[in-house]
Amino acid sequence: MRRILNASLGTQLFVLQLVVVFLSAGGTAGVWAEHTRDRLDLQHQQRALAIAESVAGLPQVREAFTHPRPELALQPIAAGVQAATGADYVVIANRDQIRYAHPNRALIGKRLSTDGSEVLSTGRTWTGIQTGTLGRSVRGKAPILDSSGTVIGLASVGVLEENVAGQLGAALPPLMWTVLAVFLAGSAGAALIAQRVRRQTFGLEPREIAALLEQREGVLHGVKEGVLALDLQGRVTLVNDAARELLGLSAHDVGRGIAEMPLSDRMRDVLTGDDPGDDKVVLHRARVLVLNRMPVAVRGRRSGWVVTLRDRTELVRLARELDQAGSTTDALRAQAHEFANRMHTVVGLLELGEYDTAVGYITQTTEAYGHHSAGIREKVADPTLAALLLAKSAEAAERGVSLVLTDDCRVEEDGLGDPHDAVLVVGNLVANALDALEGAGGTVEVSVRTEKDGLRIRVGDSGPGISPALADEVFREGFTTKAARSGPRGLGLALTRQACLRRGGWVRVHNAGGAVFTALLPRREDVRESVPALRGGADE
Repeated sequence: MRRILNASLGTQLFVLQLVVVFLSAGGTAGVWAEHTRDRLDLQHQQRALAIAESVAGLPQVREAFTHPRPELALQPIAAGVQAATGADYVVIANRDQIRYAHPNRALIGKRLSTDGSEVLSTGRTWTGIQTGTLGRSVRGKAPILDSSGTVIGLASVGVLEENVAGQLGAALPPLMWTVLAVFLAGSAGAALIAQRVRRQTFGLEPREIAALLEQREGVLHGVKEGVLALDLQGRVTLVNDAARELLGLSAHDVGRGIAEMPLSDRMRDVLTGDDPGDDKVVLHRARVLVLNRMPVAVRGRRSGWVVTLRDRTELVRLARELDQAGSTTDALRAQAHEFANRMHTVVGLLELGEYDTAVGYITQTTEAYGHHSAGIREKVADPTLAALLLAKSAEAAERGVSLVLTDDCRVEEDGLGDPHDAVLVVGNLVANALDALEGAGGTVEVSVRTEKDGLRIRVGDSGPGISPALADEVFREGFTTKAARSGPRGLGLALTRQACLRRGGWVRVHNAGGAVFTALLPRREDVRESVPALRGGADE
């Protein structure tokens, strides 16, 4: 037994199925044999009773009971019936159960060894199994009636059980051959099943399979990246903890189709493969996710897809901060360059002795810069937004673009509520306009004003504009018309739209001498971004 328990899974299955087949076949054979024996007993009982009734109904038998010595007439009759019918014995007795006929003549005149009072007292027939002088036998007893219907004796006919057993034994060989055939077929089937189990488990034992499952679960739920498995019908078959957190799914979503889940159209397109490619950038629940969809093949046949999700929100935030730092550095370098030129001019005037001219030049330059800064602060009282526009103005000048605030700009000092979304929207729209004029120069007009329904923003450029067919596509994450650079592309306008929609606003684009973006950002002081990594910064 210990050897079997320590054997391989295939061997244990083979032995177990052999035992099941053996018990099933043996049990079936036993039930069949018992049922056959019962039927043989019943048949012989009915046959014995029929013979007994025939003997009891013979006129010669009734007449013999009137003779002084009935046994002389009844013994030959009983012997003749026994020989004709093949019964093992035919016994005739009177009401006192004294034998008048018996196969053993020495017992004639003696009392019956088995009780026949039931037949004699009731006048009814009886069948059953009893043990008498000849052994255990199947019997049938019938009353012998005189002409008036009075019971005057009984006739008992029996077949020995050993003869019944002999008939059963004659029927057993076919049964045993059948059982043997079933056992051999079951053994072959057990061997095939054991072999198939070995093949399907790659020869691994249960403990090895359990260890692999534990390792898989540990690795799957321990990795930081999200893992999502799909079958060929697009149903989720596996999702780890990271993917549940990133996509907002639950354990109940396993088995559901992608179309049934609360995901954006962009996310569904990437997951289903309608938007193929590597490192697809998707904006989901204020997170920047990078998705890769790869086919899964088992034994050379495709069985589904596995999608990995990497959270690049923090990386995007750092890239945006770096981009802002770069923009600030460029602006400072431009100012430093301009300041150096002006200082050279002042030094030259002083060397020439043009003191009054130098003083006038310095005064004029200082007043011009102060006038520009004051003009921005006069229209935009909020310091955060004013600082953004001042930096963008310097960046525009460095890139050969004129950034102009329209006359209708009006932003109160505390008119933004939470300024982060405003900085995000304005910064991205201005950056997008500057990129549209890259290398060509031109003008960017900016209008920001606070109204009752929130902050209204309008940014237009003098560039080539946007095709009407792309008016909606430009706000989809991953869409870009710019040359590829390092870092995720096509997120700025998507983040802008998300910020506006989250606050209950909107953003649109149309052409009017160039692309004109308009946006409404309702004021909500209690609204704050759940993931601060997406705040601020320009378009990537």
